[in-house]
Amino acid sequence: MTKTMAQLPYHYGVKVRVFPSTEQKRLIKRNSDASRFIYNEMNGMNKDLFWLKQVKIPITIVLNRIADLTERLKKPSTAISNSHGWLNHPDFDSLMKANAIKNYKTAWKLFRQVHQAGTPKFHKRGYTQTYQTSCLYGAKVLEPAMNNGSVRLTDTHHLWLPKLGRLRFKGLPPKILERANDIRIGTTTVSMDAVGHYFVSLQIGSEHPFVAKQHAIESKVGIDLNLDNFLTDSNGQVIENPRYYRMIKGKLAKAQRKLSRRARRAKKSQRRLSESKNYQKQRLQVAKLQLKVANQRKNFLHHVSTALIKNHDLVVAEELRSKNMLRNHALAMSISDVGWRTLLGMLAYKADLYGRKFLTIDPRNTTQTCSHCGHVMTGKSKLTLADRKWTCPSCGTLHVRDHNAARNILAKGLATL
Repeated sequence: MTKTMAQLPYHYGVKVRVFPSTEQKRLIKRNSDASRFIYNEMNGMNKDLFWLKQVKIPITIVLNRIADLTERLKKPSTAISNSHGWLNHPDFDSLMKANAIKNYKTAWKLFRQVHQAGTPKFHKRGYTQTYQTSCLYGAKVLEPAMNNGSVRLTDTHHLWLPKLGRLRFKGLPPKILERANDIRIGTTTVSMDAVGHYFVSLQIGSEHPFVAKQHAIESKVGIDLNLDNFLTDSNGQVIENPRYYRMIKGKLAKAQRKLSRRARRAKKSQRRLSESKNYQKQRLQVAKLQLKVANQRKNFLHHVSTALIKNHDLVVAEELRSKNMLRNHALAMSISDVGWRTLLGMLAYKADLYGRKFLTIDPRNTTQTCSHCGHVMTGKSKLTLADRKWTCPSCGTLHVRDHNAARNILAKGLATL
């Protein structure tokens, strides 16, 4: 019996850039808009049902509406398509509808588990597009692979998607192409960013690992993330903070002021922004600058995280809550620029991928504690951000602040094992 994606032991994700034709771009936009509409329709029905149930007086029209909404939410795909006949047009992918409903239910599930982001909210229309479809395999397919499903590779440079047809792509790693017969495709996301680049993200699974497990090298490291330099490890090595946003901040601010002026002129002339060519041209320039910073930061974080995981059996870091730290307005821009949470996320999944161990520990007193004798600096002697070097009053050891913190982080991590 063929295993499903969930039953496969190894999963991986790849994102490739695609180059659709004008007709394919139209279909992507239509499916993206329909996906957003279905999500919002589900949200609207649930909100109506919630508020109607707050009415305690047995009013017939209210009770009938509650019964109608409850019945429609049992089979939302059929109910929404029956109410909005345009969704039955052949341009729309039926699996796009199913995935939009599934994503809404997943949002509720995450809310119940985490209770941080709040209940699902209505999705606004913007300059990006996205929708999801799924790869299905026919009953006659005995061994699902990357070349025999509804989403499939036709050759090393083209893939096939439902409704869209054949798309040229680039960026698929050779190690995936070489094992195409051993890999099956799951959920597929088609997207367009604010610059107008199109991408397809493939969830793939296999019976065999995608990356060879690294050999044990008996190396453990603690890392201290900070703003003065990006990272200091327990061995004393320092990685400088590239500050990509700060390098481009002046140029971006100038471009955004120009964009704001063009928006005011368009509104003064009673032109819609979507129809204002000058506004759209400048919006594209701003989006390109922002995309450049995001790509530079992501590339930097990938290199750092991969090097840490490949060169150490154990990596220990602080459990940083960037959301709370961003409340400090003096440091908010610098904290956003370094991308600490993204790095921690990368370290977590790469540790699992390469067979390493990654831990996060409570950062309490890691900076204020002497790694040599354990003395904690408190009261008037407590260290401030300006104290980059300090001498322990108990044992007299001279410490470099960040190196000392990294050693304490590693010690805490080892104590939890």
